[in-house]
Amino acid sequence: MGRTAMKAQEDQSWLWHRRLGHFNFQGLKILHQKKMMTDLPQIQAIEGACEACLQGKQHKKPFPSGTSWRAKAVLELIHTDVCGPMRTPSHEQNRYFILFIDDYSRMTWVYFMREKSEVFKVFKKFKNLVEKQSGRSIKVLRSDRGKEYNNSEFDKFCEEGIEHQTTVSYNPQQNGVSERKNRTVMEMARSMLQEKHLPKAFWAEAVYTAVYLLNRCPTKAVQNMTPIEAWSGKKPSAKHLRVFGSICYVHIPTEKRHKLEEKTEKGIFLGYSTQSKGYRIYNLKTKKLIISRDVEFDEDAMWNWDEEKVERQSVMIPKETPPQQQQEEGSDQAEMERRSQQAPGSPRRPPPSEEIEEETPPRRTKLLSDIYETCNFIMLEPENFETAVKHKVWVQAMEEEIKMIEKNNTWELTDRPKDKEVIGVKWIYKTKLNADGSIQKHKARLVAKGYSQLPGIDYTETFAPVARLDTIRALIAIAANKKWKIYQMDVKSAFLNGYIDEEIYVEQPQGFIAKGSEEKVLRLKKAHYGLKQAPRAWYSRIDKYFMDRGFRRSLSEPTLYIKSQGNDTLIVSLYVDDLIYTGNNEKMIQVFKEDMMKTFEMSDLGLMHFFLRIEINQEKEGIFICQWKYTETLLKKFKMESCKTVTTPLVTGEKYQKEDGSQKVDGSMYRSLIGSLLYLTATRPDIMFATCLLSRFMQSPSQVHYAAAKRILRYLRGTKDFGIWYKSTNDAKLVGYTDSDWAGSVDDMKSTSGYTFSLGSGNISWASKKQATVAQSSTEAEYIAAAATSNQAIWLRRILEDIGEKQEEPTTIYCDNKSAIAITKNPVQHSRTKHIDIKYHSLREATTRGEIELKYCSTEEQLADIFTKALPRNKFEELRMKIGVYHKHIKGEY
Repeated sequence: MGRTAMKAQEDQSWLWHRRLGHFNFQGLKILHQKKMMTDLPQIQAIEGACEACLQGKQHKKPFPSGTSWRAKAVLELIHTDVCGPMRTPSHEQNRYFILFIDDYSRMTWVYFMREKSEVFKVFKKFKNLVEKQSGRSIKVLRSDRGKEYNNSEFDKFCEEGIEHQTTVSYNPQQNGVSERKNRTVMEMARSMLQEKHLPKAFWAEAVYTAVYLLNRCPTKAVQNMTPIEAWSGKKPSAKHLRVFGSICYVHIPTEKRHKLEEKTEKGIFLGYSTQSKGYRIYNLKTKKLIISRDVEFDEDAMWNWDEEKVERQSVMIPKETPPQQQQEEGSDQAEMERRSQQAPGSPRRPPPSEEIEEETPPRRTKLLSDIYETCNFIMLEPENFETAVKHKVWVQAMEEEIKMIEKNNTWELTDRPKDKEVIGVKWIYKTKLNADGSIQKHKARLVAKGYSQLPGIDYTETFAPVARLDTIRALIAIAANKKWKIYQMDVKSAFLNGYIDEEIYVEQPQGFIAKGSEEKVLRLKKAHYGLKQAPRAWYSRIDKYFMDRGFRRSLSEPTLYIKSQGNDTLIVSLYVDDLIYTGNNEKMIQVFKEDMMKTFEMSDLGLMHFFLRIEINQEKEGIFICQWKYTETLLKKFKMESCKTVTTPLVTGEKYQKEDGSQKVDGSMYRSLIGSLLYLTATRPDIMFATCLLSRFMQSPSQVHYAAAKRILRYLRGTKDFGIWYKSTNDAKLVGYTDSDWAGSVDDMKSTSGYTFSLGSGNISWASKKQATVAQSSTEAEYIAAAATSNQAIWLRRILEDIGEKQEEPTTIYCDNKSAIAITKNPVQHSRTKHIDIKYHSLREATTRGEIELKYCSTEEQLADIFTKALPRNKFEELRMKIGVYHKHIKGEY
């Protein structure tokens, strides 16, 4: 390598050393070599001393060596410590900061305080945040014996389920993780302040940035990943990182300046915003902290605070002294932070800033599913037999299908009838994928052209029930509560197992026409795919199988079967040819599986992981469901995988109507998008209202409607790994919330009803629907909504009773309208309620029978509010967490 190239690489290495808060070169090399951070170039280890590091990093004697206990899951152990008081208050007048460190992932959170007495308030805020994010509870809190931690208020709070461990007086080594983290944070913060000669009043910004960067840097305590990846499952990107304290130039929007005014304002870069998508900038003109994403950086310049001007950083000569070592027991970075480095040799102005990580997807290490999809392009599903026969995998798939049909004795070769129509057949090709995008199998399906069948001649009954998603979620919640495992099986060629009464003939399939019998046809002995009556025939067959073997069919859900033997229970839910089953007796489950496999051709899929495009992760602590892969596919389908993210699905206060004056758009594309979003609500109740609202305009959508639908996609891109966490608890109580807006529909002034039901820790049922009639008051709208919620509650109660979870007490439904509650108890305000449709008064009967109980809750506590109107960000995110939708990082499945 030439001198010029070596100098360029050295300069680049120094730059990234500074961008990552003066993190040591050994750690930077590990980040790159083990691909723990995307968009990080190769780092060269450089000998020498960094002046800012030498000024900012102190050296202490190490703690005694030893091995401490480590947590095996997130939130099993939280370390905490308070640092301060600082001599100089921050710009927010804070003098203390408190750290919380998760022992398992080493993820760190920082909060700033004016007084130590704020520790308890901050801890409650932190506890609520991390428990909602992870779906777990804090088990152990380890702190020193400071009065801020040891007081009656704190002790009483911890008695509710948190073990509070404290150190022996004057022995901070026993709280070594937090003591060391405090030191590491302060050293990094000092180095960043020193390098750019920033006033000490910016210490809080430096500490905040240090924590942000350390969460993205390697640590000895976590192998092969950074703390933020260990906590969230997301690999961090280096693309948006810049040198703390650099001079930057913030773009001024056109709306905030005149034509001849400057387009930028000078500022100081003070870190990264985690609440909104932008950089934290200190505006040198207004002396205020702002958030902006349109920023250009001069990373080798700094502000002269005395003369109020920009200066270039001076060239520093490497020092010849060898780097000093520092290591302490229990440290997170002790092994990697042994060296102090030198600042870069020659200042260079960097290129304009790229957009930060949250705004534009950075180049990253590809997910396995992305690689699979790229590789699968040669295996696209053929549209016809002529194309498929050219590929060996599809020929094999067709042969397997014919073999299965003949093994099942589905048809027989016969002469062509003269008085009967012969139905044609067609090959359909489908590539079935796993949850990670890899190919599960190539499936060739021979289907009859059932559209040519005549009702009353070729078929009579066609209806066949399928499991409702509410039932499936209820079954998952029950299994999570009782710590049961859920298994899955698939019936091969299920429709071929059904019996039919009608005389039906089909043509011989392409590629498999019997030689010498080309004119003959096939008479069906059993049902076949494509026939109108095939689903009904299969359901009748499988239903008979269950009933003959001692199962009970739920009267409220005909695809739910329960078998009880003493205290042992087996529950099976049927969705066409997919079966999921669970129970409390593994032997009973095994016997059932073996009998099914003797009777039908089955695929044993083991534990349920991927069902109806829903990803299910079963853990000892509970079950998490999401549709991450489906969301990824949806974003790619509508070319929104690189879109800018938003924090809410809808704009607050925006009203939509059928005729809004904007240009009409392709209705088929819009309907496809809305249909896909509706299916996504299976695990994403947070988009339920937005999707149902926009579904009202599918007949003639406009650009306004389509833009609103694309906003939902932008919201999903930022939350695509969100889902519902069903935690293992002993609580199987059904609780509901009901709400309604009033005259929210601009076109017809009808109101929108919304409800949600939880069972244990997770929500199992929710809805958002426009009411059928115009409500004359908010009370009437709330009453109509409560009636619909009551109907759902009664149905859910019956399902739970069938499963064995009978609700002994009336189901509580919370409503925020006292007048509506009063109507259910007494026929008050007759003049204002006499016109209400009779069907809605079933609510009174349900209350009288003791099936439900309507209780009042304040509007602030109304969870169903998220299903009836567009909410501002803070309120939306609060309710989203309360209805159980949040990111869950999966650890240690069964």
